[in-house]
Amino acid sequence: MRVALLQSRTGIDPAANAAVLVDAVARAKAGGAEMLFTPEMSGLLDQNRKRAAAHLSDETGDPVLAAVRKAAADHGIWVHIGSLAQTGGSDGRLVNRAFMIDDGGAVRARYDKIHLFDVDLPTGESWRESAAYAPGERVVIAATPWAKIGLSICYDMRFPDLYRALSNGGAEILAVPAAFTVPTGKAHWHVLLRARAIEAGAFVVAAAQWGDHEDGRATYGHSLVVDPWGEVLLDMGEGEGVGFADLDMARLADVRARVPALKNRRPIGAVEVSA
Repeated sequence: MRVALLQSRTGIDPAANAAVLVDAVARAKAGGAEMLFTPEMSGLLDQNRKRAAAHLSDETGDPVLAAVRKAAADHGIWVHIGSLAQTGGSDGRLVNRAFMIDDGGAVRARYDKIHLFDVDLPTGESWRESAAYAPGERVVIAATPWAKIGLSICYDMRFPDLYRALSNGGAEILAVPAAFTVPTGKAHWHVLLRARAIEAGAFVVAAAQWGDHEDGRATYGHSLVVDPWGEVLLDMGEGEGVGFADLDMARLADVRARVPALKNRRPIGAVEVSA
């Protein structure tokens, strides 16, 4: 399976962002990819919530989603939109939602980000994702002609229980789109993604945002593809663009046979704390 990853610097204008995505779909197809993976918040990246609200809608009215669905159908390629901000969450909040789109433009799966990033960083940055977004409740695996793809988004990568559930459900590829901050990216991005690949015996495909964005934030980049042994097949470093990697699904079976951790798993019971 040949995959393409878009590393983008998404801004505050959805129309401009949609144009970048449509162009990436064409470039992915021209490069021989069966599927394009895009980062978290591919349609709009704006921490000014009042300004962003004017551009947000539910799935039926989202122009970025419509543009990507049309491009996928026009070029005959699957697209995993890492996520879009949309209305329709609980208590009037938004959802941070990923979409799996097939080569006919149909939406095959949706996943709402479960773990929300609420933190005060030593750099002075403060993030309260839960103030604007409702958390997802469902673990989702998308069936494709090549593999079962477990869906997750950014901060989810710090919670291995999610990936245990995905691998228990048969996931062979883990999609981890992100808009990772620079300090945490430098410290944890490669380590966490390699760990998720190794413990699940699965490929990890992580398309990421990069650079200084219009809303003032900076993201880390380094979109990655990691094989089930933990080897990095693609690291896009810094900059915008489309990268490619070839996934040998026979490698998956080989690694799982050599380290049968999935077969050797046992359910974990109550924790005993000694006096």
